[in-house]
Amino acid sequence: MNPYGPLLALWLLAATMMTLGWLWQRARANAGIVDVLWALGVGGSAAFLAVIGDGAAWTRLSLAALGGAWGLRLAVHLWTRVRCEPEDGRYQNLRLHWHGDQLKFFAFFQFQAVLVVLFALPFLAAARNPAVSGVWLPIAAMIWLLSVGGESIADAQLANFRLDPANRGRTCREGLWRYSRHPNYFFEWLHWFAYVCLAVGSPIGWLAWSGPVVMYVFLRWISGIPFTETQALRSRGDDYRAYQRSTPMLIPWFPKRTER
Repeated sequence: MNPYGPLLALWLLAATMMTLGWLWQRARANAGIVDVLWALGVGGSAAFLAVIGDGAAWTRLSLAALGGAWGLRLAVHLWTRVRCEPEDGRYQNLRLHWHGDQLKFFAFFQFQAVLVVLFALPFLAAARNPAVSGVWLPIAAMIWLLSVGGESIADAQLANFRLDPANRGRTCREGLWRYSRHPNYFFEWLHWFAYVCLAVGSPIGWLAWSGPVVMYVFLRWISGIPFTETQALRSRGDDYRAYQRSTPMLIPWFPKRTER
């Protein structure tokens, strides 16, 4: 399978989807839809590449099931927030910083289309894997179950915390959020190792490592933790600073005892 054709087709589909998403946010002043579409696009790319891939059938079936289910769960979770809540503070700040410039928002949405293709590279490696390993398939499934299950629990714990009006302006320290400031991001990063396992034996298996490496870079230094923590400091101030001092940033561990 020549990889350039499928990746080009994937980019065209993602660019079209993000254009429609940009029009949606323009009408509703809510750029949070970009996260929903990114999750749908990346999850859909797993199914797309699995269908057209030339690797072993069981590997491609596993890829479609794991990648597709991950993307659908994340998209539904994000859509629930986007349709029921005001625009996320991160995007409100961008809107203010850009003075509502829709050309900049369009470029931002199209950049997300490029990221869909970038994060599809691990799926491409797995889809070309001619091997079906009795060891790596169950390991991939276990990593997926642990990570997607953990992310779902973290999302539910935060959602329940935010439902209580008494928690407005306070930081969630319940459940998994006691051990990591971003347990949802941790499990999201961990999830990408499932495709590294599915790609063991692929002639381009090294590409699968782009998933956990690129995701860590984005979460740690670019669009994940920096934006989220900046917004948390704006909205929760000293309470979040105390949380930063006591709680590990990403990888869960026991919190330090500090004075708030």
